[in-house]
Amino acid sequence: MLESDRRSALAALATMAAAVPVAAGAATSGAPMPAIDVAFARRLAAAPRKRDYTTCPMVLDSRADWDAAALDLVIGHPGKFKQVWDNTAIDGPWLNLMRNSLNAQRFSFRHADYFSVSATHGAAHLALFNQAMWDKYKLTDLAGAKFPSNTLVGAPMDIHPASHQDPKGPFSPAGNTISVLQQRGVVFLACHNAIWEIAHKLAVAGKGEHEAIAVDLTNNLLPGVVLTPGIVATIVELVNAGFVYSA
Repeated sequence: MLESDRRSALAALATMAAAVPVAAGAATSGAPMPAIDVAFARRLAAAPRKRDYTTCPMVLDSRADWDAAALDLVIGHPGKFKQVWDNTAIDGPWLNLMRNSLNAQRFSFRHADYFSVSATHGAAHLALFNQAMWDKYKLTDLAGAKFPSNTLVGAPMDIHPASHQDPKGPFSPAGNTISVLQQRGVVFLACHNAIWEIAHKLAVAGKGEHEAIAVDLTNNLLPGVVLTPGIVATIVELVNAGFVYSA
């Protein structure tokens, strides 16, 4: 992770920590649950993300080739209630489903330790690249006309759990963005295999050399995203660690 991205992530978390104090007896009094596990999020934000790769092998066989320390934290999350979403369709309801589950787990079932992870691959993975990559490689050609740009990133919003009934607030469909869900503690996992396959399509389309494109895409993942050696295999690790699988 670039130092500027890390500072931005930590600043956002500090803002969240100040905005979501936990009232005594919140679990039974009806007071809103906290919007994020700040201590865990700080550890995750501080975990290194390498974004200066110069090579990109087809199969990753070294922990140095992915965000191993950050992924270890995700897999080892201590919460009892944790869910991994198998997200593949960029034009599907994936962000909305994660938001709805997050709302119900936190506000309805009162699970303060609920933790949500997006296992992102397929076309949905295009949403994890920054706009510079969308412009450079014309990723809208792969995403479809519905996405002339990476509109799923969105912008951060002011999040105050006491306003969780606001129909235009971050807990509503207006919060169906990667940025807002990240603010609320959702972690988006990137897939090396998906990157390699997307790079192959771009290379066939004459956009450059296969490995060089894969390097470029890897180095331009959105801030906060955790790179894995492959999502399908990582789902196995997450389920084995107690995550509930959802598609």
